[in-house]
Amino acid sequence: MPETIWWKTGTVYQVYPRSFQDTNGDGVGDLPGITARLEHLAWLGVDAVWISPFYRSPMADFGYDVADYRAVDPLFGTLEDFDALIAEAHRRKLKVILDFVPNHSSIAHPWFVESRASRENPKRDWYLWRDPAPDGGPPNNWLSNFGGPAWTRDEASGQYYYHAFLAEQPDLNWRNPEVRAAMHDVLRFWLERGVDGFRVDVIWHLIKDEGFRDNPQNPDFAPHQPGINRFSQVYSCDRPEVIEVISGMRAVLREFGERVLIGEIYLPVERLVTYYGPDLEAADLPFNFQLLETPWQADAVAALVAEYEAALPEGGWPNWVLGNHDRPRIAARVGDAQARVAAMLLLTLRGTPTLYYGDEIGLGHVPIPPDRVQDPWERNEPGHGRDPVRTPMQWDDSRHAGFSAVEPWLPQTEDAERRNVDAMRDDSRSILTLYRRLLSLRRDHPALSVGGWRSVPLPPSLATEVFAYERFEGDETLRILLNFGSAERSIPLEDDAAKQETWSVLLSTRPGRAGEATGNVLHLSPDEGVVLRAHPSS
Repeated sequence: MPETIWWKTGTVYQVYPRSFQDTNGDGVGDLPGITARLEHLAWLGVDAVWISPFYRSPMADFGYDVADYRAVDPLFGTLEDFDALIAEAHRRKLKVILDFVPNHSSIAHPWFVESRASRENPKRDWYLWRDPAPDGGPPNNWLSNFGGPAWTRDEASGQYYYHAFLAEQPDLNWRNPEVRAAMHDVLRFWLERGVDGFRVDVIWHLIKDEGFRDNPQNPDFAPHQPGINRFSQVYSCDRPEVIEVISGMRAVLREFGERVLIGEIYLPVERLVTYYGPDLEAADLPFNFQLLETPWQADAVAALVAEYEAALPEGGWPNWVLGNHDRPRIAARVGDAQARVAAMLLLTLRGTPTLYYGDEIGLGHVPIPPDRVQDPWERNEPGHGRDPVRTPMQWDDSRHAGFSAVEPWLPQTEDAERRNVDAMRDDSRSILTLYRRLLSLRRDHPALSVGGWRSVPLPPSLATEVFAYERFEGDETLRILLNFGSAERSIPLEDDAAKQETWSVLLSTRPGRAGEATGNVLHLSPDEGVVLRAHPSS
């Protein structure tokens, strides 16, 4: 794919539809709400909107238990509302990416209803049914990602069905060619309506071990970790055959031109990069979640970036994520000051960045009172719930922050009167303004959108606190310096005397420095990041 294809040069913005904008007064966001707020995304400067599931669903897992892959759940609107959203997004030059949930359906899906009807039903093999173990218990030791066993006994037939997540989410059998064909037709249904690509949910789970062998004990398991970590998931996911499945999906997308296939993958770097597939035939962008788990320290992040860049297959396009609907928000992890540094990191690294709604206004951890807990994972394994990262967007200083006319489905921040789009939009010092300026910088400078990347060595005394790297394209070189520490640092800029370059500040996370000439040393304030432009000396 050429470097100029839209999903390489652009920036993706994730919307959790329950929490973006409510237009019908039920306290839950909807598709017309997303349409109504597209102007914000265009103003911000992103290029694509990725929408989490809105399909018809009993909502056992908030839409990730799909009962009809070709219908919009009435909670979110109608197919006509979706068509209007697509039209309005495309009118604003915004691409639309949908969440595709192929690993499992709902128990309410007609396919599973038929599969469950009898052992002889033609759709029995569309799901993963197994006889009990000799003692009558589950067929093997596989666990659910949401706590407890991953097998549920069906009393009528005496067999167990497998579910990697909730019992209400039975896994489909992707070894069955009929399942593949049916799911490919689902992709075509949405592509024909104008969708520009898909983010594929838990893509590394799609194929399981054919022999259903027990997973081995995880020697690194600690009691505070989720129960799923008790075993190493070597047989229940990340099987080599999955690449063929992903390649089949990608072939469907290629029938429609320049569409993108993004895969959700929580795996170490060395396994993550294999999901590009041989000759880059599988996922266009295997989601890189490494920043969600790496310690927020300059040397640790620098090592991660170098490792990832070195591991990419030739031609593989990188991507970066700071937050999503499953993991604590970046501002909650690193604090308000470092959230600004994180924004600069995300939007200046090489590759496609994905922003999570609300990060542009610095939303952090939102406490959820026990009586308002919604997430089934929190109910199964307290302390692991995802509600705090799914709270409603904050638009203005009105009641419920402009999200809804009624009490939202989840609470908002206590400082919503100040932490909202309207309050920050015209504030030159706000994190919202910083995000907009960074996105503008990416559009204006090919060095940031498609250019190369290289690390800049610093003295050991600085490298533990400051991450330095360059982006370059043609005759332009930009240097990024990120201070992860709370003390001022003096950074030498001339690492190669033969270059004879001078530098000026293009953008700083601290307002007022743009255009500043730096000399041979840059004084970096605590919690500050800067983008410098090189100027050859005369």
